[in-house]
Amino acid sequence: MLDSDTKRRINTCRDILVGKVPDPKSQVEQITIALIYKFMDDMDLEAEELGFDRKFFTGEYERYRWAKLVAPGVGGQEMLNMYSEALTKMVENPDLPELFRSIFRNAYLPYRDPETLRSFLREINGFIYDHSERLGDAFEYLLSVLGSQGDAGQFRTPRHIIDLMVEVIDPQKDEVILDPACGTAGFLISAYKHILKQNTTGVVVGDSPATGDAAEQALESPKRYKGDRLSHEDRARLARNIKGYDISPDMVRLSRVNMFLHDFKEPMVEEYDTLTSEEKWGETADVILANPPFMSPKGGIIPHNRFQVQSKRSEVLFVDYMAEHLTPNGRAAIIVPEGVIFQSQSAYVALRKMLVDKHLAAVISLPAGVFNPYSGVKTSILILDRAVAKASDHVAFFKIKNDGFALGAQRKAVKGSQLGQVKAELGAWMTLARAGGGGELQSDLGSVVERARLGKGGDYNLSADRYLEQGKSASSFAMVEVGQFMATPLPSVDPSKYPDERFELWSIPSHETRTPELPLGREIGSAKKGVQPNDVLLSRIVPHIRRTWVVEEARGGHRQIASGEWIVFRGDGFVPQYLARVLISDRFHRQFMQTVTGVGGSLSRANPKAVGEILIPLPPLEVQREIVAEIEGYQRVIDGAGIVVDNYRPRIPVDPEWPVVEMGGLCTTITDGDHQPPPKADTGIPFVTISNLDEASGVNFSKTFFVPRDYFESLKDSRRPCRGDILYSVTGSYGVVVQLNGEQEFCFQRHIALLRPSDKVIGGYLLQFLRSPAGKQQGDAAATGVAQKTVSLRALREFMVPLPPLEVQKAIVDEIEAEQNLINGNRDLIARFEKKIDDAMARVWGEAKDTKAA
Repeated sequence: MLDSDTKRRINTCRDILVGKVPDPKSQVEQITIALIYKFMDDMDLEAEELGFDRKFFTGEYERYRWAKLVAPGVGGQEMLNMYSEALTKMVENPDLPELFRSIFRNAYLPYRDPETLRSFLREINGFIYDHSERLGDAFEYLLSVLGSQGDAGQFRTPRHIIDLMVEVIDPQKDEVILDPACGTAGFLISAYKHILKQNTTGVVVGDSPATGDAAEQALESPKRYKGDRLSHEDRARLARNIKGYDISPDMVRLSRVNMFLHDFKEPMVEEYDTLTSEEKWGETADVILANPPFMSPKGGIIPHNRFQVQSKRSEVLFVDYMAEHLTPNGRAAIIVPEGVIFQSQSAYVALRKMLVDKHLAAVISLPAGVFNPYSGVKTSILILDRAVAKASDHVAFFKIKNDGFALGAQRKAVKGSQLGQVKAELGAWMTLARAGGGGELQSDLGSVVERARLGKGGDYNLSADRYLEQGKSASSFAMVEVGQFMATPLPSVDPSKYPDERFELWSIPSHETRTPELPLGREIGSAKKGVQPNDVLLSRIVPHIRRTWVVEEARGGHRQIASGEWIVFRGDGFVPQYLARVLISDRFHRQFMQTVTGVGGSLSRANPKAVGEILIPLPPLEVQREIVAEIEGYQRVIDGAGIVVDNYRPRIPVDPEWPVVEMGGLCTTITDGDHQPPPKADTGIPFVTISNLDEASGVNFSKTFFVPRDYFESLKDSRRPCRGDILYSVTGSYGVVVQLNGEQEFCFQRHIALLRPSDKVIGGYLLQFLRSPAGKQQGDAAATGVAQKTVSLRALREFMVPLPPLEVQKAIVDEIEAEQNLINGNRDLIARFEKKIDDAMARVWGEAKDTKAA
């Protein structure tokens, strides 16, 4: 993931340039050039430290070294002269590889202000070159500013959509992977990461993907995978097989840099006009992933004559090209505009017929706001799979309404993403379809259609709405529109007319208290809705979504009112507690979120009329009461366990007679880790950062990179952790404390302190003290800094620790650990019973027919 400091530096660079270089594309180019310039000097320095010769800044070019450019004492004008001269001269450097030479070809400084350049280069100087994914992610973030529509109709594809397409297609390590309109190489890099994940020890591949919010989180938080099961030959083949074309030399340059920062030393990205050149027509690929340009120049494309479908439209030609250039068992995922899906012109119809007959496996309809804020264009994903098309008589259709982000200009993350569900269900269906099945699809988001039916009428329309059954449900109970229970209109009550009277106010912000407020009329303000006992309230405002209340009997005879942000349900046809559970269930919530409107500074709200059209399962009243009794039994267990967990605080009962000593006197060493980026290796000793520390599980080694063993062995003993040592995070998220209970060898960064307890203290006691309120308070008091708090080693050594005899320490540790085992048991109990509630609601929405009238 992109760390906040790197993101801040990139944003600062853009802020510095914006006055002199207002065009985002030019800003990206200037930052790219400066980063590569600095990284070349970093790589030269690294080579020197390893005993090798410099490669880039040698001979007459030695005077242009970055270190000399930003050295103390260099004046602003001197810096400007040297930098601008270096930009024009560097392309002549015979020691530069072709990739770097292309970066400096036609490079120049577009402004002559020394102070702007000084500020800009000072910020660039804070970046450190390495081959970690962190830098690659930083560059991808930089490229995101190019997301606006280009002259040829290009749009930056959102990362979570790219990852969805890659996961569905599932590229393998020995396959040729192509993006014939690669832009900044997002699809190629996502495919590479996918293959690394497949080939990383400890990562399970092949299980059904997670669904719902878990899948959304997985898509939005990609982990770093090492690919340690890839051989040298595998990696060499990958480097040759992952290819991209783009018509724009600027895009080619940026995509090659992006791939270089993701470990591709010689990226296979070329400047090539896919639609008018025949040079590569004979080449095929096992996997094609693309979001090709949607627009055609005035007068259309003038393609060569080898396309199967005759057209001048770029989107038609690109899809034709990709379909025709798949290997016999090839697969593709392509984003297309709606014209490809349903337009009636002969070229579009011919293209769809060719796809249905030979290539098409599935169509995924995306929300119209996926490309916001750059465009509201409606798109779909075509999934091509020649093996599916040959073996199965059916095509799958899915419609995604929630991709995990609000569909307005801000595209803020929201819960209830359907991407994981579609990925899981489509993947399972395609497996069956390749074996000749696929005639059925149990999904509330998708359906299957016979290929013969698609051709009826001759238009081969691929619109998902045309084939997905509206209101389809698998519940065994009657399905009814929830709107029939909406209480409208409700009487309006103006509390200001009764200034001294108390009201029971059911307001949304106070929902978590589970009881209404009791303000005086003059304290309330605007008019409210009049409600009554057994009304069910559902919040319609996005910051407080998935909240329900059942109005209880009034206390003291007060009038009952509710905020206008509630949707109120009333009637005799439901058990209130049952309806409240249905309204916050996963299935209902996914549909509810599709009714939300409003973006920007205003609060988003659900449209009550649209909410009223959602179908819910409605069992007989006696069955509703049985369901409520079952769930309330589970909830009582959860509430009881929650009280235990929420109120537990491990404490050390301090005896005033115990001596209080500085922690430095209780440890044989208190030191931090590496201050410089360590050398990296494909295998060796793991390198641990703060993100690897977890107080519940200890050190997580699944997200580490490796350093050479000889580097580890060159470290002082105090920096080589061993069993019993304590790690304490000292920067940023300071105060995370873990103890090492195994013999795992690893290095660690400078943001972590290592405490090695002496024989005066039991390590477990020191651990529990640092986690106790007293230990946390001392950490808070010691932390200094503004942007990022840090606890210095000196302050850590001065922590004051109450020190009982060793046998007392052991007794305290034993008692706390016993308590924590009980607490963990309660947490497990909560999780188990929450799942029981989810399972009960799933049964309600379960399998059977929909009884809504046609």
